[in-house]
Amino acid sequence: MARPRVLSGVQPTGALHLGNWLGAIRNWVDLQSSHDTFFCVVDLHAITVPHQPAQLAEDTLSTAALYLACGIDPDCSTVFVQSHVSAHCELAWLLNCVTPLNWLERMIQFKEKAIKQGDQVSVGLLDYPVLMAADILLYDADLVPVGEDQKQHLELARDIAQQRINARFGKRNPDGEVIPVLKVPEPLILREGARVMSLTDGSSKMSKSDPNEGSRISLLDPPELVVKKIKRAKTDPTMGLEFGNPERPEADNLLGLYALLAGKSRSQAAEQCGAMGWGTFKPLLAEAAVEALRPVQQRYQEWRQQPGAVAEVLRNGQHKAVAVADETLKRVRETLGFLPPA
Repeated sequence: MARPRVLSGVQPTGALHLGNWLGAIRNWVDLQSSHDTFFCVVDLHAITVPHQPAQLAEDTLSTAALYLACGIDPDCSTVFVQSHVSAHCELAWLLNCVTPLNWLERMIQFKEKAIKQGDQVSVGLLDYPVLMAADILLYDADLVPVGEDQKQHLELARDIAQQRINARFGKRNPDGEVIPVLKVPEPLILREGARVMSLTDGSSKMSKSDPNEGSRISLLDPPELVVKKIKRAKTDPTMGLEFGNPERPEADNLLGLYALLAGKSRSQAAEQCGAMGWGTFKPLLAEAAVEALRPVQQRYQEWRQQPGAVAEVLRNGQHKAVAVADETLKRVRETLGFLPPA
């Protein structure tokens, strides 16, 4: 019996941080043994906001190496770069032509990012949920790991597949049932730790786009910088740490980080640190973070020191991804009535 297929990816915009690792990539690693996993570096999404062309290729390579360093096994998973599979762009255009404009205008992330960019906002920023839908639908994904901030985008992908392609263009069998053109994916809700918050604001998600470098711990930060960032992390004047108090978001976030990094349950972390002051707790958290990151950083250096090793993984992944994506694209092209290429 075929294993359910999972598709996910991260943008190569800046170094991956604890939120990316604990909230996404760690879960991907666990899925490899039970699912058919496709993980891409979504570099096409990275240029929907102003970017540095001279840095994009290096960031893409670095992100792929961090996937591998975090435990993604190229013998178990298909690891590839989004722009290396041209079907992403072609399917995105085909989906654009059936997606209502008002579906995109109501997307929350577009509204938030458009405010920041002002007159410089691009069509790509408005349209990138359609590209994301193409990413997912190309691979007949059964499941897509999502956090709270991506649920709306997955719903859009489902609506495009179900309402705009399958319902309008799908053929019917003798019983009158629609034969789907595109598989409609289901969300895979991530386990505990899916939402890691900022070190400078416990009510905001840890983000690569935050201009304050102190708001996040990058996976490649050296130990002394990790200690420095945790020492400066925002706290409150209350003695002791606890979960679930809406008046203490920083306590909830930092205690949750400690539990994840130290390999403890939330109840164990709460019992250990419930009576601690911040001066005692922060060194404990810093030590846990440094030790958790040490093997990741070592494996990252090993991958980068092998000339062409990461490139070979991406090349093999590209071949596997293209084979799957081209079949889906061919099916959509035929359904929409295009003349087959010679």
